[in-house]
Amino acid sequence: MVLTKEYRICMPLTVEEYRVGQLYMIARHSLEQSYDGEGVETVENKECEDPVHGKGQFTEKRIHLSWYVLHVFFWNSRKMLTEIYLFSRLPYWIQAVCPKVFYLTEKAWNYYPFTITEYTCSFVPKFHINIQTRYENNNGSTENCLDVPIEKLSERTVDHLDIAFDDLSNNKHYKEEEDPKKFKSKRTGRGPLIEGWRDDKPIMCSYKLVSAFFEVWGFQTRVEDFIQKCIREVLLLGHRQAFAWIDSWYDMTIEDVRAYEKQAQAETNSKVVPNDGSPTNVNDELENDTFEDCIDDDEVEEAKEFDCSK
Repeated sequence: MVLTKEYRICMPLTVEEYRVGQLYMIARHSLEQSYDGEGVETVENKECEDPVHGKGQFTEKRIHLSWYVLHVFFWNSRKMLTEIYLFSRLPYWIQAVCPKVFYLTEKAWNYYPFTITEYTCSFVPKFHINIQTRYENNNGSTENCLDVPIEKLSERTVDHLDIAFDDLSNNKHYKEEEDPKKFKSKRTGRGPLIEGWRDDKPIMCSYKLVSAFFEVWGFQTRVEDFIQKCIREVLLLGHRQAFAWIDSWYDMTIEDVRAYEKQAQAETNSKVVPNDGSPTNVNDELENDTFEDCIDDDEVEEAKEFDCSK
């Protein structure tokens, strides 16, 4: 059974405010996490249009990174195609069967306040992540915001994330100045967040329906669970930062934040793209390998014994 979770993340913002805050957070976070050939390379960023959802944004990116900064790509909020080169720092049980370098492809359609994002991997053809997102001005009270079919509701697990009182699983991501329980905005007067803050106004909620597929025998449950844990950490960290950085973006218009985004993308590209335009640290010999090519039955059995938390 495909592991499907719906994450509901409230913010002390309006949906319209978050549109600017999210774009700022993505650009700044990508810039801060890019260095020495690892990070986010923006290839293309342009408008698109859908007959049902209307006008949106298309962006093509390549993200060259280690596993620990994998959270960057989950935050792209426009339509994009992303190749993500993953290097070291995978959990040991994944390192045992993965090549040093492989890439993910991301396609995302942003028709704010609704977005669709998909991830696939050339190395693992049976790997797939689908994320549907809708933003509403409420505290997560809409029971089926993303119109999940009735027959599928029993397969959905709902997880209410609290940006103030849920702890980050990795302490290295914690910064006191980004702690919503301690941060107070000088521009808006919002914060620190206290118990019951989701009953105050303004309030909005990001509804994210995440389906993770990894149809490789012996690994499916473990990897799908690991993917969901990573996504949960990504969502919690990113929403905390979007609020904690509010004084930097609150007075921006859409035009302002697009200009900042363009500048940040150019600076980020200079950090991660070689002068010849080729990706950094890519092992060409592995490009055509698949997950099944790199494992045998003994490795499958050994991987079952690994602790996925390591």
